[in-house]
Amino acid sequence: MKIISKAFEEGGLIPRKYAYDDLDVSPPLEWSEVPEGTKTFALICDDPDAPAGTWVHWVLYNLPGNMKTLPENVPHVGVLENGTTQGRNDFRKTGYDGPCPPAGIHRYYFKLYALDEKLEVGTGLSKKELLRYMEGHVLEEGALMGKYKRS
Repeated sequence: MKIISKAFEEGGLIPRKYAYDDLDVSPPLEWSEVPEGTKTFALICDDPDAPAGTWVHWVLYNLPGNMKTLPENVPHVGVLENGTTQGRNDFRKTGYDGPCPPAGIHRYYFKLYALDEKLEVGTGLSKKELLRYMEGHVLEEGALMGKYKRS
């Protein structure tokens, strides 16, 4: 699967408006080359360069299998109109919270998973919980990496 954003290129800098200390809106995302049999998607955004270990910025699941895009500025609600469910990030919030590195340039991975079923779970899953529920159901995955440095 291929995942891209109109806001930044693979390995490029994430614009400030998507950062925690600016507008803090989620970036627009698009994907293609979806495997046959995909029922839903899950998306995790995390920062493996955080001082205390990987920091989770966004957890989404049960995105409908016919979706090919996420718009900019996804609302901070547990369940979106189309059934997409948002989990809990490491800021202990629902939805997206953007880059906020204490120092230096950090990498942010937007990982998309094609799943063979809808997950029968509630809102507020952590990344760890989501990964456990996804076990045995991932058809394919793709990732987009962007970098950010506070000015």
